[in-house]
Amino acid sequence: MRASHCLPALAALTLAGCDAASASTDDLPSAAAVAADTARDNRLTRADLGRIAGQESAPVWLVVISDFQCPFCKRWHEETGPRIEREFVRSGKVRIAYLNLPISTHRNAPPAHEAAMCAAEQGRFWPVADAIFATQDAWKSRRDAVLYFDSLSVPLVDDAARFRRCIVEGGTRALIDADVQRVTRLGVGSTPTFLVGPQVIVGAQPYEVFRDVLNAAVAAAAQR
Repeated sequence: MRASHCLPALAALTLAGCDAASASTDDLPSAAAVAADTARDNRLTRADLGRIAGQESAPVWLVVISDFQCPFCKRWHEETGPRIEREFVRSGKVRIAYLNLPISTHRNAPPAHEAAMCAAEQGRFWPVADAIFATQDAWKSRRDAVLYFDSLSVPLVDDAARFRRCIVEGGTRALIDADVQRVTRLGVGSTPTFLVGPQVIVGAQPYEVFRDVLNAAVAAAAQR
């Protein structure tokens, strides 16, 4: 699976540009508007790249479709994910991409995903994701979840003010929404779900299931 097949196309999230040949001066965006659009697009690009782990040369993608409030996602993230990281990602065989699918019945999933993606914008997605999953029982029923994720995430990011501005402005919400739309079009309706090329793995399956599928995908890639 190529990156362009498993990650949102950021071009679809940006505002359409003006046709300078046909637009009147009044129709042209102001310099401030152009700067704001560019800043937004740069933020989305950084967040998009920040939720990827592994070497660019890795021949195989493992796409993780997950919900931070899902207990089975937590189990996979803490038990199976680290083994895949050690055996496949560090060796340069596999690259992992995280796609957001906050389930509608999980009321604190949306702010959890926003916290993780705003951290991704600073290259800190994975430490914040680890912390969110590790504390799932502590925040899943809280009324002040946004404040909780702030206190959890701020020590793990480089720029607290930038992180908080991203949260207040909904800076990565378009990227999360694009993830939801994409995986819904693929027919994915439960978490966790995993894509390895055309192979779909549903549920927090044991490490051995992923090992076999990933080894087969790596072997197939070597023959191409």
